[in-house]
Amino acid sequence: MASTLASLLRGQEGAELAAQTRAAIQDRPTLILDIATAIAGEYGAWPPESVTRACREEIALIDDADPADIVCGLQACLVLRDVDEALEWLHRIGLIDHLFPELADCVALAQEAGRSHKDVWEHTKLVVKQAVPRPAVRWAALFHDIGKAPTRTFTRHGVHFHGHAEVGARMFDGIARRLPFARELRREIRFLVKHHLRSNQYSAAWTDNAVRRFARDMDAYLTDLLALSRADITSKRPGRRQALLRQISSLQDRVERLRAEDAVVPPLHKGIGNAIMTRFELPPSRLVGDLKRALETAIESGQLEPPREDDYYLAYLADSGLVPTSPRARGDGAVVP
Repeated sequence: MASTLASLLRGQEGAELAAQTRAAIQDRPTLILDIATAIAGEYGAWPPESVTRACREEIALIDDADPADIVCGLQACLVLRDVDEALEWLHRIGLIDHLFPELADCVALAQEAGRSHKDVWEHTKLVVKQAVPRPAVRWAALFHDIGKAPTRTFTRHGVHFHGHAEVGARMFDGIARRLPFARELRREIRFLVKHHLRSNQYSAAWTDNAVRRFARDMDAYLTDLLALSRADITSKRPGRRQALLRQISSLQDRVERLRAEDAVVPPLHKGIGNAIMTRFELPPSRLVGDLKRALETAIESGQLEPPREDDYYLAYLADSGLVPTSPRARGDGAVVP
């Protein structure tokens, strides 16, 4: 296989090379994917035109390949350095149109008038290339904007793609019925496509609870979602690009900080205040807070163990002399040492 591939990539241009390529594809259709992988990886360039032309002529033979081998071959290509070149080659030979008409519809689909780099296909190739080389992220980058073709509308304010993320996720379901992605990979790709815009909604005005909800909703896919969000920034304006990257980093920092804070086990149970009021017949007051802080100080100093049952701490307070004999009669509510 390796020798056949090498001979095609480095062969002499002409009819003989084209015939050799056609014969090799007829014998093993996934050779086309091997060529794409070579373009994306060690070869780093398109093959001779005779090879490209033969692949285009025989592209329908890819239907004879095992669908699982197609997924495997494409994934090997997707995670390599020059994947954008490989994707363009696959488009030129017709494989994108043949396997992924949803993606082919993005070719020459303008996102902004007069800006060629805003063509959805050109944008998609760049997002895939910029994405971290993890399979789920690269697959999601490939399909993240397929919902734009059916949702594109024009108004006097510009081009809009309302709901394209959700539509794209449903379109991916059709792709996944044609190609056998592993179950967890399929679920993650769909999730990332559906939610790839979520981090764009973040602002510093979000409350901590809103950040916690976002992290909980994204769950195990949060790291890959943020990686896709970073890759999705293809603006040519440095100031705009840096601002968006800082926004994503700020969101990630807040998620990590809140997770660290939430992971800390509190020294006292949440209901200890109510237990103190019940045990010592105290009304809600500053005194109750002072007694809780006294317990926390004792825990920090090693006098008490955390966390223990409420009776353990109440017994300490009862013996400590910190609770006033007649708390309801005191007006200042202070702890009596």
